[in-house]
Amino acid sequence: MPVFTFQTDQGPVSIAISKLIVAGWTGRNAAAVQHHIEELAELGVPAPSSVPLYYQLGPELLTQAPVITALGPATSGEVEPLIVADADGALWLGLASDHTDRALETISVAKSKQACPKPIAQTLWRFDSDSANLDDLILSAHILEQGKAGWTQYQTGTLAAIKPLAELLSALPGGRLAPGAALLCGTLPALGGIRTATDFRMALQDPVSGRTITHQYQIATLPIIS
Repeated sequence: MPVFTFQTDQGPVSIAISKLIVAGWTGRNAAAVQHHIEELAELGVPAPSSVPLYYQLGPELLTQAPVITALGPATSGEVEPLIVADADGALWLGLASDHTDRALETISVAKSKQACPKPIAQTLWRFDSDSANLDDLILSAHILEQGKAGWTQYQTGTLAAIKPLAELLSALPGGRLAPGAALLCGTLPALGGIRTATDFRMALQDPVSGRTITHQYQIATLPIIS
């Protein structure tokens, strides 16, 4: 299983992650979620069997590398809160990108998520330290697009747009995140629509304390040989 070293306010912490779960369709506005499901259905993306839906993926997809490799040009990132349970079951809050194969998504959402690495930031906060103001935390993402100069804002919003993280945790088997497991908690709408990029930059900001978690990665695209 992969072992990651994170920076925390208690110093470096190493956590072995043996299970990866990606929560989808986690928007707090049920009507907006249903509208999005219907929009995607028109593009050929299968509707979820339940809302929210928990995808089980291989933990080896997680990476802190500055460059990821994707097969074909039709992939893109999604900024998401990350929750990690260490070996003692203590919860940590971080930042991740649910990088996804958009072409494969029309065939199977689960397969499209398993097809791409999941970049994660190198910083974690104690989950309990932010539990009182989780809805105020700000998620954002910027992209570098092929042929365009400068960073473009791609996603922005607070965690109030996502189902309460405690609610997502309680819906897991046993009502909790098992030790050694990681949970990606859902994303925000893409400004201007979902699209590809050469680079992805993301942040999680606490406006109360002023703390920020950031991560940036580049997408190296491999040709599809047939």
